[in-house]
Parts: sequence; C-alpha cells; structure tokens
Amino acid sequence: MNKTNFRVLLMTLFLVFIFIADILVGSVNIPLSDFFQYIKGNGWSHVSYEAIVFDYRIPKALTACFAGSALAVSGLLMQSFFRNPLAGPYVLGISSGASFGVALLLLLFSGTFLFSVPIAACLGSLLVLVSMIWASKRFRSSVSLLILGLMISYITGALVGVLQYFSKSEEIQSFVLWGLGSFAKTQWTDLQIMLPVLVLGLVFAYSRSKHLNSLLLGTSYAQSIGVSIKSIRRQLLYLVGVLVAWVTAYCGPIAFLGMAVPHLVRLWVDESDHKITIPLVALTGACVALLCDVIAQVPGFTIILPINSITSLFGAPFVIYYLLKKNRFA
Repeated sequence: MNKTNFRVLLMTLFLVFIFIADILVGSVNIPLSDFFQYIKGNGWSHVSYEAIVFDYRIPKALTACFAGSALAVSGLLMQSFFRNPLAGPYVLGISSGASFGVALLLLLFSGTFLFSVPIAACLGSLLVLVSMIWASKRFRSSVSLLILGLMISYITGALVGVLQYFSKSEEIQSFVLWGLGSFAKTQWTDLQIMLPVLVLGLVFAYSRSKHLNSLLLGTSYAQSIGVSIKSIRRQLLYLVGVLVAWVTAYCGPIAFLGMAVPHLVRLWVDESDHKITIPLVALTGACVALLCDVIAQVPGFTIILPINSITSLFGAPFVIYYLLKKNRFA
C-alpha cells in the first residue's frame, strides 16, 4: 500500500470514529455499549435514544460531513484557480448573497413571506452567482474577479446593515442566530435535496483534476495543452457557487473551513496533484466539521455553542501558523 492510499484509509477510519462520536455525545450522552448492542440487532437501553440518534444526530452528522467536504474542496479550487493561499469559498461573494436573501426574508418581510430560509438563501446566492458569471465573460484577469467578489460582499453587507438598523430586535435576533451557523437545522427531507447536489458537485470537482493541475503551472502552459481558460473559469465559478450556496442555504455561513482545511492537507501531504488532494481535502473537511460539531455540543451540558465560533477558533490560528511557517522557510 502506497502512502496516498494509506493516508486515505487513515482519514476514512478517523471519519468513521468521529462520526460515531458525534452521534453519541451531546447534552444526552449515549453509551457506546448501547450503540454496539443496536448494531448487533438488540434494542436501546432507553426508549428516547433511538429518536435522538435517528431523528436528530445522524442528519446533523451527515450534514456536517458533506458540508465540510464541500466547503473544503471549494476552498481548494479557489486557491488553485486564483493561486492565492488566502482565497476561500466565500471570496466570490456567494455567501454574502445568501445572507442578503435571508436578511430580506427575516428583516424586511419578518419571515412571513412565501419563501423559506433555504430558498431565500439560494435566491440571494443565485443573484450573486449570475453576476459573477456575467463578469467572468468580460474580465480576463482572475484578480479582477476576486476584487469584484470582495466588492459585492461589501455592498451586500452594507445593505444588510441598513436592514438591521430599521428592524425589530426579534427580527435581528433571528437573523443573527442564522448567521452563527448550524449543522442541526436539517432533517431527513432536507438531506434528500441537499446531499445529491453536494455529492455531484464533489464528483465533478474531481473530474476537473487534470485541468486544475495544468493551472498550477500557469495559464500559458494550460492553454498550450488545449485547456480553455474561459471554460474552466466558468465551470469553477458555477461549481463553487452551487456548493457554497447549497451549504449556506441549509447551514448558514460556516467560516474558515474552506480556507484552513486545504492548508492542513498541504502540511500533511507534499503533493499538488488534485487527483490526490481533492479526496484528501474532502475527507479532512468532513472530519474537521464533525470534530467542530462535537466540540460545539459541549458534551454533558445542555448548551450548544455556535459552530462558526468553533470553526473560527480552529481556522484562524491555523492559517496564521501556516503563513508564518511558509514565510519562515521561503
């Protein structure tokens, strides 16, 4: 077994371990022995355990897995495309568009409009995505797209601020709670819509590995081997836009996972081939999201910390460490 296969196997085993931990710990800790007894075909020792595990914790854990993978792979794609280590899945302003859509629903219409929060988030994201696709046809420079995404984020942030200023405290509280992020908002019916889109997006990202590898050697080299820069740019914008919009719609904006996880994999694997890094980044993103969710539940207590606080506490120091280490040996 080569090193790559061993690392994939190791991350898969850790993913299974942390997945089981995520469904067993929380305000109600479920004994590991009960879990094994259920696997063997026996019942739970407490009548409420089955409802807790199957109606709440397994959907939450699945959401964390696929949301973490989608954001991490989106971050890798953006860093490869822009050739910028600080690029993340939210640099295109997609998340800001989702926030604006939810702000319109909760702050302007007081949540009484026909749309649900996920639909409002998707519509806001779609508006920004269409703008970015339109701009990509007119901007030759990837840096210009990056700056445009940042400007869109500032504009939507300003509009959200205006809406908050004229809103009631209850409406502001609802919006702030959504903005803190959560993997616990999805149910089985939501997963039937959410997971197929994320899985297809991850598979499509892997299928673009060859083109992404060529971009690492520069646009001139990519064009010399027949890669259409305009086509791959448009494909990546669609792909990252859909992945980020879908995750944000169901989980809220989740900070730093997309930026930090690719760097974590680079410290572990000295490899730039996307056929290797994409699966490892997807597995690592799922593991980190689950680990953050376990920490956020504060096992044994009734409180649940905002997932954004945990991911930021993990992600920001790690990105700082990565940049310091890189500059030290540069």
